[in-house]
Amino acid sequence: MFSSVGLFKEVHCPETQPCLLPNCIFAHRKIHNDKKRDIVQAQLSVPPGDDEAAKEDDGIDSANGARKKRRISISGKDETVRVESGERARNGNLKTTDSNDGVRNGELRGEGGRKKVSVRRSRDISPPPVRSPNARASNFAFVQKDKVEVQSTIPVSSNAGTPPAKKAVVESLNPRLLPHPPTSHAIRLKLITMLHQHMTRLNEEVKRSDDPSKPVVELSAQELVEAALSEEEKFAKQNPLVYSNIVRLRIAALKKMKVSAWISERLKQIAAEKPRDAPSAPKTPKIIDTGLSSREEIALLPRLFAKQEALIKHGYIPVAPSEEDIEQARKGVEAAQGWEQCDRCKTRFQVFPGRRAEDGALTTGGTCLYHPARPRRPTGETTDKSHKEQYYPCCNDNVGISTGCTPSDTHVFKISEAKRLALVMPFMETPPNPSLESDGAVCFDCEMGYTTQGMELIRLTATSWADGSKLVDVLVRPLGEILDLNSRFSGVWPKDFASATPHSTSSTTTAGHLQLVDSPSAARDLLFSHLTPTTPLIGHALENDLNAARILHPCIIDSVVLYPHPRGLPLRFGLKLLLKKYLERDIQMGGALGHDSAEDARAAGELIRLKVAEVWKGLKRDGWTVKAGEFFSPLPRAA
Repeated sequence: MFSSVGLFKEVHCPETQPCLLPNCIFAHRKIHNDKKRDIVQAQLSVPPGDDEAAKEDDGIDSANGARKKRRISISGKDETVRVESGERARNGNLKTTDSNDGVRNGELRGEGGRKKVSVRRSRDISPPPVRSPNARASNFAFVQKDKVEVQSTIPVSSNAGTPPAKKAVVESLNPRLLPHPPTSHAIRLKLITMLHQHMTRLNEEVKRSDDPSKPVVELSAQELVEAALSEEEKFAKQNPLVYSNIVRLRIAALKKMKVSAWISERLKQIAAEKPRDAPSAPKTPKIIDTGLSSREEIALLPRLFAKQEALIKHGYIPVAPSEEDIEQARKGVEAAQGWEQCDRCKTRFQVFPGRRAEDGALTTGGTCLYHPARPRRPTGETTDKSHKEQYYPCCNDNVGISTGCTPSDTHVFKISEAKRLALVMPFMETPPNPSLESDGAVCFDCEMGYTTQGMELIRLTATSWADGSKLVDVLVRPLGEILDLNSRFSGVWPKDFASATPHSTSSTTTAGHLQLVDSPSAARDLLFSHLTPTTPLIGHALENDLNAARILHPCIIDSVVLYPHPRGLPLRFGLKLLLKKYLERDIQMGGALGHDSAEDARAAGELIRLKVAEVWKGLKRDGWTVKAGEFFSPLPRAA
């Protein structure tokens, strides 16, 4: 074992002043005798002229400066004097528990009756330092042997409740922390120092110049440090592979730079800085002008039809399942005995179409806890290659840590296989419609909810392209018992079904109340009354809507196909993002109230009009012309 004597003599004692150990191995801060005398004089108002008496009263030996015990003789008795400070003090008088006549009106009298110490304070005393409850004994200083309490009033600061102002962050000339630094810390520090050195030289030349822009261009010492750090950080993030070369070139340029060039560069930087508090001006929604009539716009729509291969990649069902496939799906459902996987939390549960006979339950598994938003990956610098954990924007919890943030009364499921969809309700191709007067274009959107048969159609909306007038907008009674209307996204609430009126062609829809049809097949027939097999059907991600309505249509124009994600499938742009990006329009602003299928149908139609304008612009560039609603290709050039 090694000796600990003297090893900690330079280390301050953790207990500081309350330390009561007789042989503590740590160092203790000593108060100078003169400073200690000033403190005692401030608290007890010792006459400054009587130095010897003051030293004696303070218990300080004038010969060697060592503390010694002080004795006060009161009527021939020696008692211990205790001085107390804190909130128990009130009047600033010296009180004693002894009833001897030698102490009167807050005075201590020594031998011969001479007044030695006046204990009435002459000014406010600073509050004592805050200490832990374990150090209560240190609040009392035993300096005499008589029980005499010195009470003092502690002044309370008027702005005690006001939080202190935050200090500005002061940076030193030290490289900022980066997840992937381009080189070692020593090299970065050397380069930053050189940058700062030349910037400081140029800044000093600006101070000595007579340029009128000097007050704007001139930098303080801290701003020079921040400028050097920011410039080095920019090079480290944007060009990590050639970082050293770029920084050295910048240093060489600063070394040769004249003060006029430095001022010009600083003015450009100031002009490029956007004020943080300046609100950005709202952008005006883009107005689409194709330069064509409605008939001519419809004539160009066949150029936007999605190809069969693209539709299959996006999840469209090209043909109806065969009877053999439907029978196979029926046997699989019977063997599963109602067991499904929750579409939200991925829990296995059992569903009972028509309710369970024992207790009337629709599902098992209890409450479903899930995240309503899809996981995202944080966006950062393009040069930052570090791994970033996905998170849920609904609650900002990382994927894999949180089990869910939104409870639901029951689990739900979704069917995607064509044969199982056909088992619930058969698919149907768009029939011919000789009674249809005009062969225009139709925008289409549906809203779906969860039932004991999967995800079913609960609202169907169709509008005319491109004027946006409503053709069909009805609520749909699903085939299975409703588990969850998915109101957060569908915008359909129980009160909408409660206030809906039965569908009738003669009656008109009241504002805020929709008509209700008895089944999804009835809603599909209403849509078929406005379609022919050659009618362009327009929408966004129409595979979900067509599968819910069990429709097979040959002429599809999907904004997801026309505006693909640059990284390809399965990534795709949402309708709200596309409208904001290309047309500067905001849709789906209802928040938790959900979407409006009529608004979504018209929004998809606007995106298609924008694409029609692009197509016509390209045709005109190639020499195409239009006359009386007909398009003519350019004449072939002579050989």
